[in-house]
Amino acid sequence: MPLTSRSSRLLKRSASAAAALAITGAALSAQSVELPFAPGERLAYSVRTSRLGNVGTGTMSVEGPETVRDVEAYVLRFNLRARVGFISAADRTASWIDPHRMASLRFQKHERHPLSKHDENVELYPLDQRWQRSPSDTGVSPTDDPLDELSFIYFVRTLALDVDATYELHRHFEAGRNPIRVTVVRRDTLTTPAGTFPTVLVELRVRDPRRYRGEGVIAIHLSDDRYRIPVRITSSMPMLGSTILTLTSHSYPAAYAASSAH
Repeated sequence: MPLTSRSSRLLKRSASAAAALAITGAALSAQSVELPFAPGERLAYSVRTSRLGNVGTGTMSVEGPETVRDVEAYVLRFNLRARVGFISAADRTASWIDPHRMASLRFQKHERHPLSKHDENVELYPLDQRWQRSPSDTGVSPTDDPLDELSFIYFVRTLALDVDATYELHRHFEAGRNPIRVTVVRRDTLTTPAGTFPTVLVELRVRDPRRYRGEGVIAIHLSDDRYRIPVRITSSMPMLGSTILTLTSHSYPAAYAASSAH
C-alpha cells in the first residue's frame, strides 16, 4: 500500500523520536566533539601579578564523566598556587556541569590567602531552580540552566564571538550576581610559551561582593579556533592586585584532537 505524504511524515517523526530515545552514554562522547572542550583537556599557566611579578602556576582541566544525581557530568577544575617569600596563596575550584544543558550541578571552592580563607560547597538543582550550601543557606536560581564562576568561563567558550557583540546573561546561580555582561572586544595575536595564537579578547563584567567593590572585570584572550582555549586571563586577587595567567602548555584527549582535523 503506497504511503500518503501525511503517513510518510508521521513515520519520519516516529523514527526521529525513536532515535532520540535511543541516545545513551554514547551521546556524551558525541557531545564532547561538539563542545570546544572535553574530558582530558589540560591547560597549564604561569601566574604573574602587577605588584609582585611572577608568583606561581595554575592549571585548568576537564575530567570525568562523573555521575551526579543520575546525570553524567564533566568535572571542571581550576587550581592556582602563588608564593612570594614566606607568603603563599592557593585557589582550588571545581564545577560539575551537565554538558548537554551547560548547567552546573555542583560547585566547590577553597581559597587560602595571607589574611583570609574561603570555603564553599554548593549543590545545584537546575530543574528546580534552586541551590543549597547548607540546610540553612539556600536560594532560588533565576534560570534552569545555572552556572557558577568556573563553568561560566567554559560556557563563554561556546558563544559566537563576533567583534562588538555583547551578551547580557542571567545565568549565575545566585540571583544577586546577575547580570553578567560579556563583550567581544577585538581580535589579536598573542605569543606565549605554548606558542603563537590568534585570539579573541572577551571581557566579562561580573558582580562578586566578596572580591570586588561593585563590579569586577575579567579579560580573557580565547584562541580564535574551534578549541577557544583561554590563552590569557587577567583578573584580580586579594592582596596581589591584577593577576595575569598566561598559557604555558595545553593537551587534549587523542580522539578529540583527531576529530578537529576532519
